[in-house]
Amino acid sequence: MLIGLSIRDVVLIESLDLAIGPGLTALTGETGAGKSIILDALGLATGARADAGLVRRGAVGHASATAMFALAADHPAFAYLDDKGLDYGRDEDLVLRRQLSADGRSRAFVNDQATSVGVLKDLGALLLEVHGQHETVGLLDPRTHRTLLDAFGSVAVGAVASAWSGWRAAREKAAALRELADRAAAETEELTLRLSELDRLDPREGEETALAEERALLGSAEKALADIEAARDALGGDALSGKLASAFRALERARERAAHAGAPADGPAMTRLAAACEAIDRALVEAQEATAAIDAAAESFEFEPDQLEKTEERLFALRGMARKLNVAPELLPSVRADFAAQLQAIETSGEALKAAEQEAADARDGYLFAAQALSAERRAAGDRLATAVMAELAPLKLEKARFRVAVEALDEDRAGPAGVDRVAFEISTNPGAPFGPMEAIASGGELARFALALKAALAGRGEGAQPLMIFDEVDQGVGGAVADAVGLRLKRLADGSQGNGAQVLVVTHSAQVAARADAHWRIAKSGDETSTRTRVEPLSAAQRQEEIARMLSGAEVTEAARAAARALIG
Repeated sequence: MLIGLSIRDVVLIESLDLAIGPGLTALTGETGAGKSIILDALGLATGARADAGLVRRGAVGHASATAMFALAADHPAFAYLDDKGLDYGRDEDLVLRRQLSADGRSRAFVNDQATSVGVLKDLGALLLEVHGQHETVGLLDPRTHRTLLDAFGSVAVGAVASAWSGWRAAREKAAALRELADRAAAETEELTLRLSELDRLDPREGEETALAEERALLGSAEKALADIEAARDALGGDALSGKLASAFRALERARERAAHAGAPADGPAMTRLAAACEAIDRALVEAQEATAAIDAAAESFEFEPDQLEKTEERLFALRGMARKLNVAPELLPSVRADFAAQLQAIETSGEALKAAEQEAADARDGYLFAAQALSAERRAAGDRLATAVMAELAPLKLEKARFRVAVEALDEDRAGPAGVDRVAFEISTNPGAPFGPMEAIASGGELARFALALKAALAGRGEGAQPLMIFDEVDQGVGGAVADAVGLRLKRLADGSQGNGAQVLVVTHSAQVAARADAHWRIAKSGDETSTRTRVEPLSAAQRQEEIARMLSGAEVTEAARAAARALIG
């Protein structure tokens, strides 16, 4: 609900602060008094297009308009604020403010946070509707008609939305498998070739590292063998053992001669000869062991003549395949397994695709069945809405007009979670004339009354939170019973007699409409030779009676007009 409007330096208004209550508020005044300025200021605050002409002549600084709204905690405006990252408190008022400079530039604020004019406009679309001779926001936009019809008929789209999600998921799955199948021929040939090459190569885990180590060893084996042979030569080979053996035998003969000569066994000579024999015997054993160790070492460095060449060929083959596949050599075994798995997947993809396409076809059938049932609901709701609107037309001097709800099936490629229907509200203003969009067929005055009839039919039928509704001279060109019918319908919208009540502002020249209002403002101009100002006066009960009497009688208010005013007010 709009609870306040503050205006500074807008056209003829220097400063104005209005407190606005619930129900129906009428704005009246002489032609040219500036009633439209109030609506212009409200439009400025809610993102409407504005130009520098709105800035009051002689104003210092800029024009500004501030609209304050009190909203329920579940109002969709809060979700929008969340999406835009704007701070707010659900227990605080929502304040929209716009400043307009004389050069045409403007600044926008939400709860004193700088934002864009587009944000104000989006919030304005959630907070108010304007219905006039040249503007009927929302009702003229065919994109809103399906939502309005669904709300009127309490049409549930949940089953269709769920079926749509299932169909979309099934189509995406089938499309992915179809894409895989389309690539299968080329990929199969490439994968088969690469897998065949890897199968012939037969790479093994850790093989490249082992081959590199073996290659390094083989490369140094020749020099190592030469060094080992040099060691053997230095030891003298078998010649050293033979010399040691000869030395041992010579010493043994010396011991025997000494013994025959009577040398004591424990004498110095015999002792020293025994020690010499033992030393030579040890040397002989060590020499034989050293020779055997050198021979064993040499054997460990003996390879087949072409072993190095074979090792290098294998190593180069592994590294070449790795470069070809752009992977590390140690990954070749896992790449081989991956290629085999991909080929297996391609071989089985045909069956998977067939199953996915059948699943998508079943999901499509389920969606279309639910969508067709929804279409039938909408057509039935459309008939009920048309009957309700037609009942409102005659009292509004539109008795020759006809209204219908066109529910047209869309092509399947335009289907969506809300079904396959295009919904449009259409009218015909004369017997035999074709139906068409309201804005293309109705005149200015008729358009506002069609909007009123439609809103009256829709009121309280599941529309949720009602926005502020503004009717600008909806009663132009009518009077008497028709004007009274307009006032009655505006009152119904405002007092909630058909459901959720709405806050309604009406700019009117009709006493019958103004008499239905819960609050009454009079717009008037005043000034002197140098300046003119527009002022807004909330009227008391007595002032209201006098204003309605003026509207009935003209410049001179008569007692008869006052009596008529009292009768209208009731």
